[in-house]
Amino acid sequence: MRDPRLYDSISSTYTDTRHADGRVAARIHEAIRSGERVINIGAGTGNYEPHDRLVVAVEPSSEMISKRPPGTGPAVQAVAEALPFRTNFFDVAMATLTLHHWQDRRQGLIEMRRVAPRQVIFLFDPAETYRFWAIDYWPAALSLPSEQALPTPNDLAEVLNLIDVQAVAIPIDCSDGFGTAYWGRPEAYLDRDVQQGMSWLAQLPRSVLAEGSARLDADLRSGVWDRRHGHLRDLPELDVGYRLVTAQE
Repeated sequence: MRDPRLYDSISSTYTDTRHADGRVAARIHEAIRSGERVINIGAGTGNYEPHDRLVVAVEPSSEMISKRPPGTGPAVQAVAEALPFRTNFFDVAMATLTLHHWQDRRQGLIEMRRVAPRQVIFLFDPAETYRFWAIDYWPAALSLPSEQALPTPNDLAEVLNLIDVQAVAIPIDCSDGFGTAYWGRPEAYLDRDVQQGMSWLAQLPRSVLAEGSARLDADLRSGVWDRRHGHLRDLPELDVGYRLVTAQE
């Protein structure tokens, strides 16, 4: 991870706004299949871990580890690029919404492949998410280190033996407040707790975050946002760039 202190700082509201969405979880668990020993890399508080098998979490942030709910599997404080496990110790290596924070993504993927013969990765494709309407309010986010040279599913194929790439449409009532989850509920992006739980907003200087929030608030009050994007409020789900990648030896 580029800087574990980022997630130490945003963890204060993480458990309030970041809850695994059951529909997204079902897709991830289907890809994991019958693997009995699972490693969750960049695990955060444990969202999307299956609860019916052995899961070991790897997470660099001690604050995130401390907020893992009771009953979750053991957690090891480590980074993706140097997993402290022997080769093929696990059946499946999973990673959800974490690759953009790895310092050396290629090395992290090599490590995933080393410790498990099956890899399941939930990520966003920047070619899609960079067109998200909220970027218009906080364009400075695209200059953050975590948003630079982001991997696409095709990029993963340079290291992993990809067997499947699926689009995961996000429901309008998604319970997990990740980056574009509130695509049809724009008012949520004015909530300070929501902003704090999204790394792409939480990393912005306060003045930049406030300026974008003020513009969005004004557009919502004037009706400008709804004239441009109001049709989104009526959609049950939308493809906003999230992809589920499965690789297998």
